[in-house]
Amino acid sequence: MDYYNLVSFAGIFVLMGVAWLLSPDKRRMNWRVILWGLALQMLFALFIFVAPAGTRVFLWINDAVTKVLDCAGAGSRFVFGRLALPPGTADGDGNESLGFFFAFQGLPTIVFFSALMGLLYFFKIMPLVVRGFAHVFTKLMRVSGAESLCVSSEIFLGIESSLAVRPYIERMTKSELTTILTAGMATVASNVLAIYVFMLRSDFPAIAGHLVSASVLAAPSALVMSKILMPESERPVTLGLRVKPEYTRDDSAIDAVITGANAGLKLIAGIAGLLLAFLGLVALTDLILNGLGGGLNSLLGTRLQWSLRGLLAWVFYPFTLVIGVPVQDALAVARLIGERSVLTEVTAYKDLAVLLRQGAISDPRSTVICTYALCGFAHVASLAVFIGGISALAPSRRGDLARLGPRALLAATLACLLTAAVAGTFYNHHMLLIR
Repeated sequence: MDYYNLVSFAGIFVLMGVAWLLSPDKRRMNWRVILWGLALQMLFALFIFVAPAGTRVFLWINDAVTKVLDCAGAGSRFVFGRLALPPGTADGDGNESLGFFFAFQGLPTIVFFSALMGLLYFFKIMPLVVRGFAHVFTKLMRVSGAESLCVSSEIFLGIESSLAVRPYIERMTKSELTTILTAGMATVASNVLAIYVFMLRSDFPAIAGHLVSASVLAAPSALVMSKILMPESERPVTLGLRVKPEYTRDDSAIDAVITGANAGLKLIAGIAGLLLAFLGLVALTDLILNGLGGGLNSLLGTRLQWSLRGLLAWVFYPFTLVIGVPVQDALAVARLIGERSVLTEVTAYKDLAVLLRQGAISDPRSTVICTYALCGFAHVASLAVFIGGISALAPSRRGDLARLGPRALLAATLACLLTAAVAGTFYNHHMLLIR
């Protein structure tokens, strides 16, 4: 264990301390949730990063996801031809790639993975896995069955996970609502995870395994941060109970594929719409900020750009140091985390790939920690999506969800940073997980 491992370990408690300072009820801490949440993360990270068997499992998962992603490209190459060929590749006829096109190479993978998840749910594989995670959280942390089930679902799904606990949302406590919002934004859906793998695998071959690892670590991390920032002051209806997920099973495997593919198309439209809107709005904000503070740029130099992403970089800069990012890469990583908070994780991972290609991030440790820190829907657009989606299932709780939303976004951001700090605690330069 070197100096930066100790920094990351200390950062775990610094992040929880920040959450505690912002908690509305500092005396009502659920220590069982906090201690077991940390213990589960530590045990999982120890298994993946240190244990030889865990490393082999990690590499197997990484290779499996990569091979499945290659299969996902077959459909996009048939539909879009050379536009779907990744840079530096060619098809069977010798036609070379025309370069990287996010719309034709990244987004189509969502359709394939959505269809695949539909099949896994149809054959009752995913419900079994979700119930397994939910049982562990309910038994060890003594949280309500409904919120543990929703959090477990969000390891693999997005806003759709709320459907699993639809009958209980109307009667959930404010702390439970904060938890399901936090978990939704602190995790990523498995179908969009494929995009990040596609963008980064050429520069970071082990990216798939780290993203799967981050998704699992994020669940207990979200529970810890949400329960610190919004402690439970009521008695949940499903406290200590095992809740079965409510979902509609398709009539056949073909129907499951069709339903999943259609859901993937809707998700593509949503992602594209968010990127079009928020990239434009951030550009407009930067134009205004540059107009107001252009003189400050020349005065302060190039390290602080008078732009939204430049300012957010300095907001997150202390946190990147706290989670164990080496000083020479801290500002670049902070900029990516700040970018994620307003422009979605898709653009942040895309820019991470660019920085790796340019050699702008020099230490592999920084790459690994940044990968974990960015692995979540913790951004403004996602907040609106989750509040709107859950409100549609429980209209009477719309006001509570709107009031709790900003606190949940803060908890999700801290949860992503906590996950990164745990990864940084066990990282070492000699492990196989950075090949």
